[in-house]
Amino acid sequence: MTPEQLEKVMEAAARGELFAYFGYGSLVNRDTHRTDTFGAVRASVRGWRRYWQGRSRPVGIPISFLSVKAETDPEHELPGLLVFDRVENLPALDEREGNYDRRTVDPERIAVSNDLAVDVPIYIYEGKREHASETGHAILQSYLDAVLQGYLYEYGVEAVRRFVADTHAFDDTPVIRDRHAPRYPRHVTLTQEESRLFDDALDAHGVTYRDPA
Repeated sequence: MTPEQLEKVMEAAARGELFAYFGYGSLVNRDTHRTDTFGAVRASVRGWRRYWQGRSRPVGIPISFLSVKAETDPEHELPGLLVFDRVENLPALDEREGNYDRRTVDPERIAVSNDLAVDVPIYIYEGKREHASETGHAILQSYLDAVLQGYLYEYGVEAVRRFVADTHAFDDTPVIRDRHAPRYPRHVTLTQEESRLFDDALDAHGVTYRDPA
């Protein structure tokens, strides 16, 4: 976050015009953001862990998206991105995250990458259990690419490998190869090096693949 962005964040917080949300999936990738935010900083939250949660669909196989759940170790740290947004954008974010419940995060559970201290509401989105499919779901490669690119840009190469190792349900959730005909609406463009890095990380973990139906 630039000094100019930081100044705007502090001014908006003082006016009550600001909220923050913790991104741990596609929201880590700034290129997927669709609202005019004030900026974002690398951060971690204690007490949650990522996992793949299937979404029931009326037609076709259920698609799996990232969610979080309470971690048995309350000190477990989940890396991500803390985004500062305008209060009037909250309904648009809720609509984007329509399959998720918005939860309030205790600021003491957030650690940021600098000395930023802003007194604003902080939210995290948890997948709605009533929309979940327990079996048969799969991950869109175009969605996963956006997520991994975000972690690569924010945290570097090793974070891509840690993401695959630390996210629950990778072992029994296949990936649908839709990279060249993306189904994820906020898909991103990869370099050849990024494609190889992501594929190698998944192959090393033994992830399986499906062709698009």
